[in-house]
Amino acid sequence: MKGTAILFQEETIKFIEDVELSVYEELKNQCGCNHCTCKLDNKVVDFGSVSPVFWHENEVDWDYGY
Repeated sequence: MKGTAILFQEETIKFIEDVELSVYEELKNQCGCNHCTCKLDNKVVDFGSVSPVFWHENEVDWDYGY
């Protein structure tokens, strides 16, 4: 199952689209750590500190707002 992971940082919000639920769960388990990492497109990405993390199944309709 794929969807959109929503990461909250101190002053920003990051949306990671078209990711597997397992990637979201991996990031969620790392909430509160200084270096939340996951593998995207065969590269390890460090998002820094994120908390909390939310999941939106399927794609976000950006024209509509969710």
